[in-house]
Amino acid sequence: MSGLSRYVVRLFNVKKVFRLGRHRIEALRGINLDIKEGEYISIMGPSGSGKTTLFNIIGALDKPTEGQVFIDDVDVSQLDAYELAWLRCHKIGYIFQTFNLIQVMTALDNVTLPMVFAGMHRDEYMEKGMKLLELVGLKDRAWHRPLELSGGQQQRVAIARALANDPSIILADEPTGNLDLKTGEEIIALLKEFSQERKVTVISATHDLKMVAVSDRVISIRDGQIERIEEKKFL
Repeated sequence: MSGLSRYVVRLFNVKKVFRLGRHRIEALRGINLDIKEGEYISIMGPSGSGKTTLFNIIGALDKPTEGQVFIDDVDVSQLDAYELAWLRCHKIGYIFQTFNLIQVMTALDNVTLPMVFAGMHRDEYMEKGMKLLELVGLKDRAWHRPLELSGGQQQRVAIARALANDPSIILADEPTGNLDLKTGEEIIALLKEFSQERKVTVISATHDLKMVAVSDRVISIRDGQIERIEEKKFL
């Protein structure tokens, strides 16, 4: 398979149960979902709907109680801790609402950190880190620390970091939640560009209607189940 016919994420009857004392909480109740290469997906749902649980399972940050999750045709449930860490490092880039940058490190250091963990040579990761900062319009801020950057600039650094190891998937958790309107629109456009030009699959947990508007599909979650999937048509 090639192009948009290739699935990068597949979920089969995924269930997730949490136990709080004697209480049994069904966070996910049988999710079936296929996500294609290069898709821009928004996951929406009210608090307690299971949206965050689904997001974490897609990102290999949690495992289902039942069912199967495939990322790039790999059954995540069969992986040990080392293999899961490798998958997260090489296949998935994460972007968080609160940026999650290391404050004592420069923008370049933050971007290159995943490449260091992946074992890349210093000359190679420094060169690639600068190219990624240039890609997000921050080459001239490479040596600045997060507190010397605006919120939008910090999120751009986070996006560059997410792209560090050429992931198949970018998971964005409310990526515009702490940004003003104009900066949020710039971040949304940047993510959309990556999905279209680099065939990176962008999966966002969001309440931002501007992000929903540019999504290829919007997946609405309620009570641990997919309530509906809205497919967008773009001219």
